[in-house]
Amino acid sequence: MDHQVYDDESRFANYVESLAEEIGHADRVVPLRHYCVGLLAAEGRKSVEPLAAVTAPAGLAAQHQKLLHFVANAPWSDERVLAKVRAMVIPAIERNGPIEAWIIDDTAFPKQGSHSVGVQHQYCGQLGKQANCQVVVTLSIANRAASLPIAYRLYLPEEWANDAERRREAHVPKEIVFKTKPQIALDQLRWAHAAGIPCGVVMMDASYGSNANLRNGVSALALGYVAGIIDRIKVHPVWKGITSKERMSVKELALSLPKHAWRTITWREGSATKLFSRFARVRVRTAPIRGASRRGEETLLIEWPKDEPEPTKYWLSTLDSEVAFRRLVDLAKMRWRIERDYQELKQEIGLGHYEGRGWRGFHHHGTLCIAAYGFLIAEQATIPPSGPRSAAPVPVPRLRDDYRPRGSARAA
Repeated sequence: MDHQVYDDESRFANYVESLAEEIGHADRVVPLRHYCVGLLAAEGRKSVEPLAAVTAPAGLAAQHQKLLHFVANAPWSDERVLAKVRAMVIPAIERNGPIEAWIIDDTAFPKQGSHSVGVQHQYCGQLGKQANCQVVVTLSIANRAASLPIAYRLYLPEEWANDAERRREAHVPKEIVFKTKPQIALDQLRWAHAAGIPCGVVMMDASYGSNANLRNGVSALALGYVAGIIDRIKVHPVWKGITSKERMSVKELALSLPKHAWRTITWREGSATKLFSRFARVRVRTAPIRGASRRGEETLLIEWPKDEPEPTKYWLSTLDSEVAFRRLVDLAKMRWRIERDYQELKQEIGLGHYEGRGWRGFHHHGTLCIAAYGFLIAEQATIPPSGPRSAAPVPVPRLRDDYRPRGSARAA
């Protein structure tokens, strides 16, 4: 056997072995191993049947039932498995620098039917239109070298949350009540903060950043943010330390700025690609929410590409007003990393391929996809910064059929 392949197998075996410590009953160890191997090795769709076919082709029917029970019914803890993933992957990510960002976002999975948990006709980012889909809210950590989702929760539309029969059929836990996506995101931020996850600047796109309650919640955690906002958000400009009484939309403010306010800034997209655009920044105060205390000064960052008829993006930032202009732009653009994560999780790992209808199976599949992806992220983190990081992906390691993690005879 090639020495490198053996090393890959050994590292993956140790990784899966550590995950196995968190799933309880010994009968779940082999299905865990096969499910993770299948997610990395199967080609095409990665629902339970293809995973069974690639991991036990001679006993397909029995393997299908074992994997289906493991993912859809077995009561192991998503939280404990994801905690183990973090414990193993975050140190690998931090080899190339500290965590710089916490990224809030969501992703959608188109669905044909209406019975899968949380499916509703709603905006589907993957399709760019309203469609039948499931939507998941996530929190990811990131630095320049890598990023990893650390929290993953299905958005349960209000119609679902209030429908006792649909909840019962999908086995939605009693404690799950309707929450908006920004409310779910704030819960994830509070959890991460309480759990002691290495902190970073909170990044979010305009669908989250335009929510003042979410921004206030981030500030209450003593976290800084760079939050995308829509162009209708109202602000009071601050000129030379004096807050203007005039209240205007950020778009109106952007269009009123003199030509010398705009600068061409270059930032890094990934490890090599450099992009540039025109930006301006202005100190502002946002209009307070009714009943809330007055907000402090923030920086409004505006992007207006030279070939566009009007500004295209807006952000509010609570970072120090003295932060370098280029650094502010670079941070604002770091949110692209989560788009790459979603693309790879869906295309390479099969994040959206789960075909069951229940709450537990949906989240179990997501957890195992993140676990498999975490291994690849940890492997990539071993490549020196000057190495070919954007070249071929890390080879998917195989496990010998006779492999059993230590402690596989352990009882629940």
